[in-house]
Amino acid sequence: MQCAESPVPAAIGAGRWIRAAAVDDERGRHWRPNPDPDGRSAAPGQEASLYSGAAGIVLFFLELAAATGDDTYLRDAELGADYLVATWPEVRDLSLYHGLTGIAFALAEVGWATGGERFSAAAKRVADQVVGSVRTLDQGIGWTGDPAQRGDGGIILGLLHAAGILGVSAYEQVAVEAGERIAQLVVPGHRFGVETPDLPMDAVTPGFLSGTSGTGFLLARLYGVTRDERFLAAARRGADFVRTISAVSEKCALVPHHVPQARALHYLGFCSGSAGVARMFYELYRVTGDPGDLDWVERLARGIVNSGVPGRRTEGYWNVACQCCGAAGLLELFVGLWAATGEAGHLEVAGAIADDLIGRATQNGGYRWYQAYRRLRPGEVTADTGYLVGAAGIGAALLHLAAARDGKACRRVILLPDNPFPAIPVPVSQL
Repeated sequence: MQCAESPVPAAIGAGRWIRAAAVDDERGRHWRPNPDPDGRSAAPGQEASLYSGAAGIVLFFLELAAATGDDTYLRDAELGADYLVATWPEVRDLSLYHGLTGIAFALAEVGWATGGERFSAAAKRVADQVVGSVRTLDQGIGWTGDPAQRGDGGIILGLLHAAGILGVSAYEQVAVEAGERIAQLVVPGHRFGVETPDLPMDAVTPGFLSGTSGTGFLLARLYGVTRDERFLAAARRGADFVRTISAVSEKCALVPHHVPQARALHYLGFCSGSAGVARMFYELYRVTGDPGDLDWVERLARGIVNSGVPGRRTEGYWNVACQCCGAAGLLELFVGLWAATGEAGHLEVAGAIADDLIGRATQNGGYRWYQAYRRLRPGEVTADTGYLVGAAGIGAALLHLAAARDGKACRRVILLPDNPFPAIPVPVSQL
């Protein structure tokens, strides 16, 4: 019998708190992003999004149902999917994390898990809307003009996933064509601070959501789909840039948040730090088999561990628990690395991170995590329900660890299209 501090009960506790934030109306169910009295969300105005709204919470309830065998969680997911079906025409953002592409992903997963054809059909309508919104840009087609995961990169990944799970090859064709434009960039994902107000105008970000690594990941994924050498060459240009600017010592690597101004600021999380950058190198290893890429994944993982995670707080690993920039994103990395390599040390690190996360939870009416989502605003502490920013994503990461530890059964977990690790978190040698 599991103790109260183990991952599944903690995820159930997160589900209890999220359920208390539910809002039901004629459209279905959504969840208040921060149900505290006068509470403000870390990422407001995204009631339907994968990042902080209903789409991400739907995914968490699907996983909670699979992990516990309790079908009432499936009902939560279906009610949330009803809300997405009813409200997606009001969403103007096309992106994976904040808009329609993420909604299509969530609806497709609900259709897959429940056999509900109406959800799969709705996912197709949403994906059709995204495809129909493509426009001609310089040297090709795209949507936002931003090659990063927060822009066209995430949309392309979402369409590749939709092509497979929904069986519509046209989505892949559009995704590949849009990717061809990105592959022409000298350094893929090379974006300057002029487009990111918080950064200096000449800053360049190597990270995942808004930088070079996320775009390199996309191009590696497109190479795996097409075997077109142009995509691999472009991904290599991005990876070479990241290697060049990283701090390397004793088989460890740390990536600067942005250059040239912040070479000594090393984020560790998924959005802008080592956990996200490692995904690019693992995707390159996955599609090429080059051991040098896996070596860089391991270097980045060692850099995280040597920084003192989970107990030590650094400038790049502050009081933040979520998937985007905090502990849950690191948990996803080390569970994924264990599933990919079978190295027991990775699962041990994942367990230590999970123990720290569970110990940091507030357990009043369920499990929630108060955090300073923005590093530069340490006094702005909130607890969110959403996936990338709050309890849903933390709960999902804990369930992924539980699936990895379960030696008696293999269970498919839901990984976002930007996660390259095995969706059944069991090393190949154990299958």
